[in-house]
Amino acid sequence: MRRAVCPGSFDPITNGHLDIIARASKLYDVVHVAVMINQSKQGLFTVEERIEMIRQVTSDYGNVQVESHHGLLVDFCKQRDIPAIVKGLRAVSDFDYELQMAQMNNGLSGVETLFVPTNPTYSFLSSSLVKEVAAWGGDVSHLLPPVVHRALTERLAQK
Repeated sequence: MRRAVCPGSFDPITNGHLDIIARASKLYDVVHVAVMINQSKQGLFTVEERIEMIRQVTSDYGNVQVESHHGLLVDFCKQRDIPAIVKGLRAVSDFDYELQMAQMNNGLSGVETLFVPTNPTYSFLSSSLVKEVAAWGGDVSHLLPPVVHRALTERLAQK
């Protein structure tokens, strides 16, 4: 069985993330979406909320499993016998950092990283940018799945 992981913080998941996950789901039998926990960062959404949103927006794929992980991504991969990490690259600036991570992960565990060029429609997109624009009242509805947009709008209204 061909398995891969798409890691990230997904706070919140965007159409750019979803594009990479969808494309990976066509290439692999099982795609794990690992919501990585970083205790030093305070997310807008809880890890549980992010997992639930990702499950909702990936439910039609049929081969996506979503869970959280605190620690090294390669440990997540080892525990689940996952040989490949799939990452989207938005721009050349992403490549420098992601290449270092890929080489470190491979050196630690032998796990390979596959880079997928981001759909040009989403090449500028990040969760941080979406949250910032939405917080200032900008329309980000076209950048998020509808359920995620509703959750973001509701969360920002509470603040």
